[in-house]
Amino acid sequence: MEQQSKALARISRVETSAERTAGTSGGEDLAVPAPAAAAALNLLADAVRRGGADHDDIVQALKAAGVHEAFASVFDAASERVMDAADDPYDFDERLHADNLAGAASDVRRAFHWL
Repeated sequence: MEQQSKALARISRVETSAERTAGTSGGEDLAVPAPAAAAALNLLADAVRRGGADHDDIVQALKAAGVHEAFASVFDAASERVMDAADDPYDFDERLHADNLAGAASDVRRAFHWL
């Protein structure tokens, strides 16, 4: 029977989208780190599925690292940006969009609170 490695991964270098597009976008595109963040979380999910890592340990490590706060901060910042860019702070559509983003931030924090 073939043995599977228990190692999560061995990464020698990560080239981010930001590095690849640094000359073309002027570094203004803040969404380029998102695929790297998703890939890192997918590595953890794969390690749990393969049995190479204890799921409780990973959840506790994510909580200790403040992943939920960082993720929620992205939604908070987006909500603030929507309201800052709004011509009319009482515009229903803009306000609804900002409130939904702020609500998503609260949901992320609340989800981690119960873990």
